[in-house]
Amino acid sequence: APCVTFPGAFVVGLVGSQLERLLRGDPPPTAQEEKSISEQREDRKLQEIVGEDVTKVVSLKDKLEFAPRAVLNRNRPEKS
Repeated sequence: APCVTFPGAFVVGLVGSQLERLLRGDPPPTAQEEKSISEQREDRKLQEIVGEDVTKVVSLKDKLEFAPRAVLNRNRPEKS
């Protein structure tokens, strides 16, 4: 049974795909040249950075203040 069904299904699928390609035509070229999601994300991030001064960063001491106290203040002396 598989020796008869597989070639038959293969021929039906091949004819169906060729018929669909003829009816729909080729896809528009812009669909293939469209940017991926990661490329769009990188472009958006670059546009956000353009107007900012990248030399101004938050110091590590200030960043540590937002961390949970139970983890970071265990071995540190208390601030005055």
